[in-house]
Amino acid sequence: MDKPPFRQNQNCGDWEFKERLGMGSFAHVYLYQNHDTSEKIAVKMCRLELIPRNKDRWSREIQIMKKLNNLNVVTARDVPEEMKHIALNDLPLLAMEYCSKGDLRKVDCRGLILTCQFSLKSMQMCSGVQYLHENKIIHRDLKPENVVLQDVNGKLVHKIIDLGYAKDLDQGSLCTSFVGTLQYLAPELFENKPYTVTVDYWSFGTMIFECSCGFRPFLHNLQPVQWASKVRSKGPKDIMAVEELNGDVRFSTHLPYPNNLSRTLLERMEMLLQLMLKWDPVQRGGKTNADSKKPQCFEVLEQILCMKVVHILNMTTAQVHSFQLVPEESLHSLQRRIETETNIELVNQELLQETGVSLDPRKAAAQCVLDGVRGWDSYIIYLFDKSLTKYSGPFSARQLPDEVNAIVREAKSQLPLVVLKKVWGEAVSYICGLKDDYSRLFQGQRAAMLSLLRYNTNLTRCKNGMFAFSQQLKAKLDFFKSSIQYDLEKYSDQMHYGISSEKMLKAWQENEGKAAAYAQVAEVSHLDEEIMSLHSEIVELQRSPYARRQGDVMEQLEEKAIELYKQLKMKCRTPDPDVSSDSSEMVKAIIQTVQNQDKVLRDLYAHLSKILLSKQKIIDLFPRIEKTLENIKDADNTVMQMQVKRQREFWHLLKIACAQNSARNSIAASPELSNPLQVSQWAQSAQPISNPHPLTSLPGPNDSDAAPRLLQENQKYLSQLTSLMQEAADEQSKSIVVSWDVFSQPARLVMEAWYSVNAVSYISVLHVTTFSAVC
Repeated sequence: MDKPPFRQNQNCGDWEFKERLGMGSFAHVYLYQNHDTSEKIAVKMCRLELIPRNKDRWSREIQIMKKLNNLNVVTARDVPEEMKHIALNDLPLLAMEYCSKGDLRKVDCRGLILTCQFSLKSMQMCSGVQYLHENKIIHRDLKPENVVLQDVNGKLVHKIIDLGYAKDLDQGSLCTSFVGTLQYLAPELFENKPYTVTVDYWSFGTMIFECSCGFRPFLHNLQPVQWASKVRSKGPKDIMAVEELNGDVRFSTHLPYPNNLSRTLLERMEMLLQLMLKWDPVQRGGKTNADSKKPQCFEVLEQILCMKVVHILNMTTAQVHSFQLVPEESLHSLQRRIETETNIELVNQELLQETGVSLDPRKAAAQCVLDGVRGWDSYIIYLFDKSLTKYSGPFSARQLPDEVNAIVREAKSQLPLVVLKKVWGEAVSYICGLKDDYSRLFQGQRAAMLSLLRYNTNLTRCKNGMFAFSQQLKAKLDFFKSSIQYDLEKYSDQMHYGISSEKMLKAWQENEGKAAAYAQVAEVSHLDEEIMSLHSEIVELQRSPYARRQGDVMEQLEEKAIELYKQLKMKCRTPDPDVSSDSSEMVKAIIQTVQNQDKVLRDLYAHLSKILLSKQKIIDLFPRIEKTLENIKDADNTVMQMQVKRQREFWHLLKIACAQNSARNSIAASPELSNPLQVSQWAQSAQPISNPHPLTSLPGPNDSDAAPRLLQENQKYLSQLTSLMQEAADEQSKSIVVSWDVFSQPARLVMEAWYSVNAVSYISVLHVTTFSAVC
């Protein structure tokens, strides 16, 4: 065991030792943190025993690091003065930025064959490779462990590290030194032939293949010196070589299944790998563009990274459809393509984001794709068929890889560990894929639930508006009916000796009937009951256990499969190559995962059907509410028109009353009417023929006590008039809608006129005054 270069708990001034990050062939990397600023740096320190050649490598790495400045290459830092004393063998320390998100192999690693799930955004490290080449530097040791991830302003950035094997081309354009990790080396390197920057293309292409499929492309179980002679004969477009059970080598120009790429990206990725994995180093990478000075492989890679790919999860079939968006493509155009592929008519398509928000038809289709690492080639849009409330399938099932299917059929079959390692890796990938399939479908169900809640919010808003208009109409109807009933009652009391109009009476009676009919329009209790019942349904859906993720069992089975795979890898380290084992435990995990997925998907779709049914009920309620609201508004306008008409009729009556009063005042003021007999005769002639005068006696020429009796009767009617005026004032103070103050002035004018005429004139005017006051 190597002697540690220093005490591992050693602090240096304000810098506190935290942990050892890693150990390379000739150096250790430690993490330090500053007490005051909380800044973290990675410090690389040489081991004690270094041969002169490795000392030169160390010095070269420091020189190279100090002159580099690129986002996708790890940045060198100044070594704090407090740390310089811990350097060994007179070799300086190398301080670098600390990348806290681990390396590419560890990211999302789920037991797959030496690799991780691949996000193509990790190919942003090609910018770092190009930067090194532009500065005449060959890395020569590109591999997943030498690509680390850092969070920069919320975005995940990939950075190239470990330039210990890097070669500065200023020392010569052809290099012959044999360095680097053999598994990722270009053929000319381990054959100790001259090489150029194209060796990094081979390593980079090997990484891309491994991250996409889970294993290296060419006979991954063999050492390079073993597979070189077999792979040398591959075609210029072959990107994979596997050894059959009979020992034959089979080449392919396509990526194998399973892989982590969408169908839309598959063809472009195969084109890229065909350029990067050419055996001939001269042809490798393709021709260099004379304008951009970039090799064809990097231009293809940039085109891939610029692609906008939208993934549509069809919730009716559980199948994902991928579409590459063309520039400025409209959503309508995308929906036409979706219709062609899914047979769901455009008018029945509902496209939801994971937040439950529908896509905006006025915006471009690019709204389906998020910017940034998370959105690139991973963001899902959920497709629902609005013509259905129950999705009964058939549902798309994840395809079981052929080799995994073979061990499922013959779980007790003994296979060499090296063979099982690849098959079990695919089995783990399959189990993880089943869990991911459920997770996507659950997210689709959740999007449907969030959409339902948005619809429910709109429904509540519409209901509240409808209820407010309904209450307003009811209040107006109650006032109108009370007013018209009172008018009819008072009209009936005076019609035999006051002003009458059969036409007006008929109109009032018709309006009273209309008001009763409009009361039915204002009645919305039946809709309110339906809406409240629907609210209760939605609350129950939210409380349902199926509204929460049910993937716990699958997660446990996933962990079990990964643990089985790790145990198998430990067995593979045995020196005996003939050790074999069966796959019964892994097959058991596969079967249990499939069975559990079937169960949770049945529950998921049953719950989804209830969500869609409730949503359809809301959709059906909207036009009914709108129609009811329209009827209420129409009734409200009609009632107001009836009220205005009624007020006009009152003003007309008042106009007639005032006209009659003015005429009688003129007659009463004439000298010819000073004789009581003449006044009495005028009063009699002024009465309508069909209506008898209400007074029981009139003064005659021989009636000596006529004047006292007439004064007595006048006094009585004056008292009644005062009482009626008081009632009118009380009614006015209770009114909450219409102010009747305008009627008080004419009434006072009529009363003042009475005092200016004799008693007989007052009797003639009394009927009009009484009616006006009541009104």
